[in-house]
Amino acid sequence: MDRFYFDHNATTPVSPEVIEAMLPVLTESFGNASSIHHFGQAAKQGLEGARRQVAALLGCGATEICWTSGGTESNNLAIHGALLASAFPRKHAVTTAIEHPAVLHPMERVDATVVRVGSSGVVDPDDIGKALRPGETVIVSVMHANNEIGTIQPLDEIARIVHAAGALLHVDGVQAAGKIAGLNTSHIDLYTISGHKLQAPKGIGALYVRKGVKIDPLLYGGHQERDRRPGTENVAGAVALGRAAQWWIENGVAEAARLASLRDRLEKGVLERVGFASVNCSASSRVANTANIKFDGIEGEPLVIALDLGGFAVSSGAACSSGAVEPSHVLTAIGLSKEDARSCLRISLGRQNDERQVDALIEAVAKAAHHLYKLSPAYAG
Repeated sequence: MDRFYFDHNATTPVSPEVIEAMLPVLTESFGNASSIHHFGQAAKQGLEGARRQVAALLGCGATEICWTSGGTESNNLAIHGALLASAFPRKHAVTTAIEHPAVLHPMERVDATVVRVGSSGVVDPDDIGKALRPGETVIVSVMHANNEIGTIQPLDEIARIVHAAGALLHVDGVQAAGKIAGLNTSHIDLYTISGHKLQAPKGIGALYVRKGVKIDPLLYGGHQERDRRPGTENVAGAVALGRAAQWWIENGVAEAARLASLRDRLEKGVLERVGFASVNCSASSRVANTANIKFDGIEGEPLVIALDLGGFAVSSGAACSSGAVEPSHVLTAIGLSKEDARSCLRISLGRQNDERQVDALIEAVAKAAHHLYKLSPAYAG
């Protein structure tokens, strides 16, 4: 049986060019990048070359890139690092209700205001402004593109409001980097990316720290990463992320257009075949690869299982929340009831998907959805 993968927002397969770039680092340039001998300097060269590639993807300077283990660490370092470094006598933070748990949970440990988001899945910049406390608000954290519904936030306007109040803006760009053309971090203070969302391996990520922005480390040890993140660097992972970044620099615009076309084809096909389906936040600006579809009267998890048995990997929500009893906090934040939030399917496309796979998925979704609907209490016969 053929198996098709449509869960790229959870993780992506490592691409052939990334594997090719990593292998020499694992087998030849295996030295510690802090060592001054030949092996160490070879590793250092690979590390700094990758740093320049990631900087080019984000439109920033290489010295502004700090290697981390991934999106969760980058988000925690940005939020807590900024709060620790701030001289404000009272420290306050702001975020939105649809953020990833790697932002929401750190915010629970500090004095933070969580801004509501309406049915569009897009935060109102004025609501961010109302939550700010000049002289107290240290940092505002807003994701670039949502991992479940794909909505893109108005960062330019948010940045203007945040900076006018003397606060820093952190952006979780895990689902956006590479997928949104023309990314410019010059108006952003801190920006998070994760390798395994870009077809690099798990366990590598980066935090952009704008020149002049001060963050304190969360770990203590050596002086790596300009004293922002100690520990021997994951050179192979960094080289992998650098090579992945280079691919998106060269192909990102065309790939985003291709993915948007596939997503539109998918949504149109499902809506034509399933009369009780609707697309969440369809009128909002969304990242090209993400579709979140609600199926009235049936639950998403049985649909995920049915599709998996048919050879299709999709999701009913964020991967980090799989198995959770509570429905998606993102979907309830945009106004869905708990019942409706449990009836949604997230489909996230990637480089390996094509029209043939999308058409096959449409057929499988229609068949499984109609079968499950007939078994549900909503079916009137």
